[in-house]
Amino acid sequence: MAKTPITKHGAQLLRSELQRLKTVDRPGVAAAIGEARAHGDLSENAEYDAARNRQGFIEGRIAEIESKLANAQIIDPTLLEADGRCVFGATVELADTSSGAKVTYQIVGEDEASIKENKISISSPIARALIGKYAEDEVEVHTPGGVKSYEILDVRYE
Repeated sequence: MAKTPITKHGAQLLRSELQRLKTVDRPGVAAAIGEARAHGDLSENAEYDAARNRQGFIEGRIAEIESKLANAQIIDPTLLEADGRCVFGATVELADTSSGAKVTYQIVGEDEASIKENKISISSPIARALIGKYAEDEVEVHTPGGVKSYEILDVRYE
């Protein structure tokens, strides 16, 4: 299976979630199942069914995170030597060529992407257009709303 790129920060977030699922959520749902069993007839016990469903979700998420971490290629942006090129993990400052509006994005893995935190997925149209480009280059991004043009103002590895 191919390695999936993830930033060092993203891998730490996944490890923290995995730790919480194993040490807090899993024992909590086991206790809830035990308590629901004590109520008697399991065939009509909504609490038992809900707890079992929650247990299934938790176990599925644990397996998913373990798989992602096993197949992860962890990249620390601060150690990149990309000579000013836009690469995975880079933080890129852009200016919209039509409006002049400035925005800064970090190119991250799919699990880490969050537009609220200005983190865009490596597979997004804008990230694909930026990869390999340098500061002062102009890029065209094909979006569902049409083509947008940006100038790359700065590329950082933080």
